Amino acid sequence: MKANARLILAVTGALALLPGMVAVIIHMPAFGRHPLPYGDAINRGAPVERHVTNMVTAVNFDYRSFDTIGEEFLLLAAVTGTLVLLRGRRGEGVSDAAARADSRPIRPPSEAVALTCRVCVPLILLFGIYVVLHAQLTPGGGFQGGAIIGSGTLLLYLGERYRVWKRLIHPTVFDGVEAVGALIFVFAGLAPMAAGAKFLENTLPLGEMRALISGGLILVANAGVALAVAGGFTLLFLEFLEETRAMKPGEDP
Repeated sequence: MKANARLILAVTGALALLPGMVAVIIHMPAFGRHPLPYGDAINRGAPVERHVTNMVTAVNFDYRSFDTIGEEFLLLAAVTGTLVLLRGRRGEGVSDAAARADSRPIRPPSEAVALTCRVCVPLILLFGIYVVLHAQLTPGGGFQGGAIIGSGTLLLYLGERYRVWKRLIHPTVFDGVEAVGALIFVFAGLAPMAAGAKFLENTLPLGEMRALISGGLILVANAGVALAVAGGFTLLFLEFLEETRAMKPGEDP
């Protein structure tokens, strides 16, 4: 399809959707005046029943945690499928040199970039850990913190180049991190059943409100998600960056 035809098709589709978008915007309730009772029920019940102050975490890892474990394994399946497609002969017949674009040389990072990355890597990792640990208290959680930690590893590549990245980011280790995270979430559901409770029923001590150790089983499920997301994101970045490597002379692409 030609560029002009694609543009016409996109504009036509946007114009067709525009009346519906306008109708939705006009009929949206005012901020804070939603018509459904569920948010108000969670806001009333979660602090008393689960000793947490972040209602989103209470919903994700307790009230609808069965749905969350399904989402976790969707992520695991998506990462696994991507790795199967990309991994191929990774590490075999591939040089340390980056592939060139239009014969342009790949310049090494400047000292300023290297220094900035070295300073920011520990700060980003610490912030990611903070977001994970405070999931039951403030906005954030295992998904967000795991994504921050996984994304922070990219600075190793940007600041230290490929050789250091390759030496520090071992796929076997992060395969294990992702798998352990998923298993922790599963065991968080099975362990209560061993004690005669329901799957994923919160049977651990809830702790005190606004304390770092509070929420009971929420902490365990949240930690499992954090490990799985951090490991999955890092593996994806690893495989995508491997795609930038140049083949050795004489190797088939």
